[in-house]
Amino acid sequence: MLIKSDGMPTYNFANVIDDHLMAISHVTRGTEYLSSAPKYNLLYMALGWTPPLYIHLPVVMKDATRKLSKRYGDPSFEDLLAMGYLRDAVINFIALLGWSPGTDREFFTLDELVDIFDERNLNKSPAIFNMDKLTWFNAEYIRRLPFDEYLQVVTPWFDKALAGISIDYTRLAELMQGRTEVFGRVPDMVAFLREVPPYETDLYMHKKMKSTLESSKEALDFIRPVLEDIATWEESAIHDALMAAISQSGRKNGIVLWPLRIALSGLQNTPGGAVEIAYLLGKDETLGRVDTALATLGRGQANAH
Repeated sequence: MLIKSDGMPTYNFANVIDDHLMAISHVTRGTEYLSSAPKYNLLYMALGWTPPLYIHLPVVMKDATRKLSKRYGDPSFEDLLAMGYLRDAVINFIALLGWSPGTDREFFTLDELVDIFDERNLNKSPAIFNMDKLTWFNAEYIRRLPFDEYLQVVTPWFDKALAGISIDYTRLAELMQGRTEVFGRVPDMVAFLREVPPYETDLYMHKKMKSTLESSKEALDFIRPVLEDIATWEESAIHDALMAAISQSGRKNGIVLWPLRIALSGLQNTPGGAVEIAYLLGKDETLGRVDTALATLGRGQANAH
């Protein structure tokens, strides 16, 4: 049927006319349209026109049962960019869905993809859009960025959590580049520099470090005056002062640095250790957080008894 009951042309008929008038020579579409190709070709032949060349691409699936679709909340290309995925990483990843370069190589620039693309390497089976694989891909791209480019891209994401406070973004970026998988996750990763999140004192307890609530309070009591006596608040000076004091006291590094990092961050995992975090926070904020931790640990010990 070429004309519908209301007198309007059907999609198949209108599509053929439209493509011919626009001089379309090649059509790329999903394999779900493969069955329509013979109908189109019959129309082209009836009208005396040359059909375009068709390439049918494998369908991109969310999982084994459902196509990727924005209707179900699956992200579009623009959504992925807004989430903090790099444009080149997304393009590279998508290019390998349903197509293979014929080698084990996975990372290509757009120009390289153009040069090596061969439609004979298209897969016939559907491709699964694996977000975990895309995230891994993106993290690899981020690690390969020149540092200045990484700093430029990450700065607006730092601002989302840290705007208005004095933080050495360059040093923070040096600590974060190897840990960044998706830029959209950066604000949550660095928000502790603005404010210590609520945390349980159980974080101070570490079997490998042999750290307990009692030893953590003793370590913070010991290290606070060392921090206060540092005249020039630079990372190297903080490091040297802490290491010298710990060594002279006969304590192990971990028994002091573990509770110090917890006191400063309230997190089990952080970009950088106690020295780096103390430098980024500044002297006043560092001492204030140590005092708060000491008060909390003191209450915890009192309650335990």
